[in-house]
Amino acid sequence: MKNFDKWNEVKKRTEQKEETAIFKEREIYWANIGENIGYEQNGKGEDFMRPLLIFRKYSNKLFCGIPLSTTIREGSFFFNFKFSSDKESSALLVQAKTFDGKRLDRKIGMIDKDDFKRLEQKMRELMKL
Repeated sequence: MKNFDKWNEVKKRTEQKEETAIFKEREIYWANIGENIGYEQNGKGEDFMRPLLIFRKYSNKLFCGIPLSTTIREGSFFFNFKFSSDKESSALLVQAKTFDGKRLDRKIGMIDKDDFKRLEQKMRELMKL
């Protein structure tokens, strides 16, 4: 059973944050992505956190983020890469959406420039751009 009441408490605390991280494209953060509906990706733990890749920075407060998973997946909806020597991840491309910088907790890494270029190409193909 999903715990929307607990998520609402975390969401209220998140909204009240006065400072946001100074983020850049390609960075990876732990982020409060929440308890979501149906097949949308959820955060985990007490604060509903999940690693999140900054895909496009729209402003100092708003960005397009892609949730990450340590469950390696194959197919056109996913992009697999390593952002540190021991952390293999799948970017859940089809789950990309706009996030506020208040959701960002702490930086945990950065995707390699070449991997990011390949990820961008895969997103173009997925979106048929």
